[in-house]
Amino acid sequence: MSKKDKVLNATLLNPEQLKHYVLEPSFWEQMFLSPFHNLFQINTLEFIRQHIKLPLPPYRTNVHNFVWIRSGSAVWYKGLDGYPVKANTLFFLPAYQLHVNTIMSEDITGYYCHFDPNIFNTKFIQNELWSEFSFWQYTGHPVVELPETALPIVLNIFERLNHIYKVGNKDHLEIVSGYLLTLFLELKQFAQPPEKQVHNTAAQLTQKYKEALTRHVYEYPNVLDFAKLLNVSHNYLNRCIHATTGKSAHDLLKEVLILEAKALLKQSTLSISEVAYRIGKKDHSDFSRFFKANTGLTPKSYRAEI
Repeated sequence: MSKKDKVLNATLLNPEQLKHYVLEPSFWEQMFLSPFHNLFQINTLEFIRQHIKLPLPPYRTNVHNFVWIRSGSAVWYKGLDGYPVKANTLFFLPAYQLHVNTIMSEDITGYYCHFDPNIFNTKFIQNELWSEFSFWQYTGHPVVELPETALPIVLNIFERLNHIYKVGNKDHLEIVSGYLLTLFLELKQFAQPPEKQVHNTAAQLTQKYKEALTRHVYEYPNVLDFAKLLNVSHNYLNRCIHATTGKSAHDLLKEVLILEAKALLKQSTLSISEVAYRIGKKDHSDFSRFFKANTGLTPKSYRAEI
């Protein structure tokens, strides 16, 4: 197993482990009553908002996640990019993507879902279909806004999925995968095409750099390596990123390293020295200075924070 794979596994969070971040863990257990909750789960955002502690620390899961906000609003981060999500909007997070949920308005309503992609390994549905949906791509635009005409269709699908989950019959998993596929096909027509995500050369390169950071941060220790990976000069990379974000390439690298460090500190049992090594810091003290300078907390204080 490569160093990257070891770190990714260390930062994976089983959905049930989120009980550590809820106000009343006994209520959280209600979300896992269905016998197939490890393959598919659906719950209302109202329930989650009432019991969860926000903001959540950065984490990854090995299941695909998505939410539909019927009313209210929220802010999710997919990697370094933050997305304000408003009413009648869906937000998608593919498995293994580092993400953060920072804000949910008190009046939020809608649904949260997660599912294991293996439920699509049936005689009717093949995994190759994932390439059809840009919102499920690791580097795709994760937000889909719904027109009013689509709301009744989407609501009906979510209500059916919610009913099936509560009944909890394992024989109905193929029905679940069928409804999910129907939902994604309905949403495909409203998804943002990849070519509309960036509008100029600097923005395109910045996006490619962010994508490279989330995929290869454990493999390349500095910005020069990423510039070589992207086949551009260090200075040109910096100019483009500064023009797009107002930050340097090194600033974005630091932000990703901090996200990864937070995930490792909260989700793994690695020692602080091991976390330091995983993100390329020479020793415990060097990592502690780096972490405190960028978060205001020592690694030990952050890990102990509830």
